Amino acid sequence: MHIPALLQFLVELHDNNTKSWFLHNKPHYDILRSEFVELVADVSNRIQQFDVELGPVDAKKALFRIYRDVRFTKDKAPFKNHMGAVIGARTTDKTKPVYYFHVDHKGALLVACGMYTPDKESHKKIRDALVAQPKKFNAAIHDKTFIKVYGGLSDENRMTRPPKGYANDLALIEHIKNRHFICVISASLANKPPKNVAAWIASQCKAAYPLVKWLRDVTSVKP
Repeated sequence: MHIPALLQFLVELHDNNTKSWFLHNKPHYDILRSEFVELVADVSNRIQQFDVELGPVDAKKALFRIYRDVRFTKDKAPFKNHMGAVIGARTTDKTKPVYYFHVDHKGALLVACGMYTPDKESHKKIRDALVAQPKKFNAAIHDKTFIKVYGGLSDENRMTRPPKGYANDLALIEHIKNRHFICVISASLANKPPKNVAAWIASQCKAAYPLVKWLRDVTSVKP
């Protein structure tokens, strides 16, 4: 993957976010997209070395569309300012944990793993597991490598009050309040890019594996 070319394209797309500009520059985008598919395939192969339950990955289908859904937003810019992919469940599947990464126009390479806005049934399974199996969850999020890389679980958009049915004095109540169960880290491709981008992404995903496996185990339990 030619990172400088990708960053330059994303900067120009951010500055010229119109259908006419994109159509004129689509041949360049198609080349970058193909290179990004190769990056996704490389990362996927590396993840499969430590996550044997991941299963086969179609690198092309793992990519997110560059086109934005502008139907329900005031921002009508037609294109995203980043290129990203999800490795694991498809983007519309909120029942399974995933590995996600993207590169944006500012040069940030972001990696996020876990479950973002899990569906209602999966969310309840996670919360009930936090009540019933606190030690297993703590073992996952206090893994030495997980803490070293991520510092802990993200508290983005955490609820201020316990969800209905969960007492405020439960040991893991703060995590029970979570709307998402993810860990996030980023690196700068503009300033200090990793020597091997695919290897760096895969290593961050490996650090998140204890969380991913815990989420996969508890959400796969039959009700």
